[in-house]
Amino acid sequence: MARQGRKSRPQNRKQRAPKSDYFTQPGKRGTVIVLRKPIGNRATAKICGVMPSRIHAKILITQLERAESVVKDLFMEATDDGIEALEAVLAACCKEALERGPKVREMVEVADEAGEGEDEGGT
Repeated sequence: MARQGRKSRPQNRKQRAPKSDYFTQPGKRGTVIVLRKPIGNRATAKICGVMPSRIHAKILITQLERAESVVKDLFMEATDDGIEALEAVLAACCKEALERGPKVREMVEVADEAGEGEDEGGT
């Protein structure tokens, strides 16, 4: 009787997509904060923007990942010019994400207007 060869496992391993350097956290009043993991000499995560919804946050992350070639170097910059350039790129990406995403209604603070009338009562 001849021995049968070893059965090899099929090599169907799914390749994982590269993990993003950006992540989100819930903010106040339903907003979503987009942050970037620390890089270089930075000790804490950098806030990239505060978006009104999760959809806008995902759009911002996609936009920042596309601009990664410029942004990655700017995240490591410690000079004033580098910080200003990074802030300009982040502001442009936030503006683009808000324009491309679903329209958001402006929140009128009715609570402040209602609160003013209560204080005038007096004792």
